[in-house]
Amino acid sequence: MKQQRGRPASARRTPKSDATTASWASSPGVRGRMQRQQTRDTQPELAVRRLLHAAGLRYRVDVAPTRALRRRADVVFGPARVAVFIDGCFWHGCPQHGSRETRANTTYWSDKIARNQARDASTDELLTRDGWLVIRVWEHEDPGEAAERIARIVQHRRSHGAGGGSP
Repeated sequence: MKQQRGRPASARRTPKSDATTASWASSPGVRGRMQRQQTRDTQPELAVRRLLHAAGLRYRVDVAPTRALRRRADVVFGPARVAVFIDGCFWHGCPQHGSRETRANTTYWSDKIARNQARDASTDELLTRDGWLVIRVWEHEDPGEAAERIARIVQHRRSHGAGGGSP
């Protein structure tokens, strides 16, 4: 049997039967696509992680930076207290690419993205208050530039202590 990585089996997304829940989706096809949406190991995440690993950095993937926070960062450097989130332009409302108009359920999607942005801001605030440095990378950013920025910050925090100085 293939070993599963990441979230525990109890946290895996499972499609719900249409009989038990009212769908927000505009069609069964849209609902199916959204239920299959990846939550980890996306192409932008993998590209940045490969470069970080090649630079000799080791990290944890898809974990909550602190036990008190029930939100998971894409890449976590525990001792340096750096949490990296690689955000999708549509899902997190990128100022460059995330404001495209949806054709169906426009109110749902604008509200959903606003909730995501509010949750992101709350996550950043809670982690910062707890001594973490939050790095957000947009999916459209160059992976090499993002990895260099992350590596520079992590190495600085490791050599000067997690809370010391500015990178």
